[in-house]
Amino acid sequence: MHPFLDITKLSIAFPKSPLPVLRDVDLKIERGEYVAVIGHSGCGKSTLLNVVAGLLPATAGGVLLEGREISGPGPDRAVVFQNHSLLPWLTCYENVALAVDQTLSREMNRKQRHDWVLENLALVHMTAAKDKRPNEISGGMKQRIGIARALAMRPKVLLLDEPFGALDALTRAHLQDQVMEIHARLKTTVIMITHDVDEAVLLSDRIVMLTNGPNATVGEILTVDLERPRDRLKLAADPRFVAARTAVLEFLHSRHANPALQAA
Repeated sequence: MHPFLDITKLSIAFPKSPLPVLRDVDLKIERGEYVAVIGHSGCGKSTLLNVVAGLLPATAGGVLLEGREISGPGPDRAVVFQNHSLLPWLTCYENVALAVDQTLSREMNRKQRHDWVLENLALVHMTAAKDKRPNEISGGMKQRIGIARALAMRPKVLLLDEPFGALDALTRAHLQDQVMEIHARLKTTVIMITHDVDEAVLLSDRIVMLTNGPNATVGEILTVDLERPRDRLKLAADPRFVAARTAVLEFLHSRHANPALQAA
């Protein structure tokens, strides 16, 4: 039986580059799992995400979703980037509605799509701002709309590319808590790219640590042994949280201190 998402012997090389960005990446992800990918800058984290999204073709190997090869973008995979990518001339409601109309018009009539947009805005606590345009709301609110837009497409896989990286610490914490609530409610399969070790441990079921790039591959995979729901304040003193955090930091520090390990 195939894993829900199966990345097998994936390699990515660009023209005129002496080494591939990624080599022989193997990763199996189950339905409903939350997986964080972490590593030093230049290790190919976002490149990996772009292949799963269908935005970049594999040089070797490939990705299967429910047994079918990913060969291009599709509504079964939704991406939330660090840059919210909202259309500035549309309201928050219209930004979400555009995605719904493009992907679900055959499944829902106009009234159903309207209700579905409102439901997803409510999910990220943005109903009150539905008629505002992006330049009228904060950065954190823009990211909430980006998440609502992605979820409204009913994706099988939600891809998060450092979605909180440009936000202040308090806003980031609020959005992390919301993502945990959404994941618990919807059981969506999530792959998140992050540089933040605490964020990776707090949110994920497993943390995939990539070796240094170029020629990066999977160095270690850590299972996060913390039950859900998770409370960030209680976890701060939990020895399991501290141990997981330490394991990731030690991996990243060893790679930074000894670049020769990148080919290991």
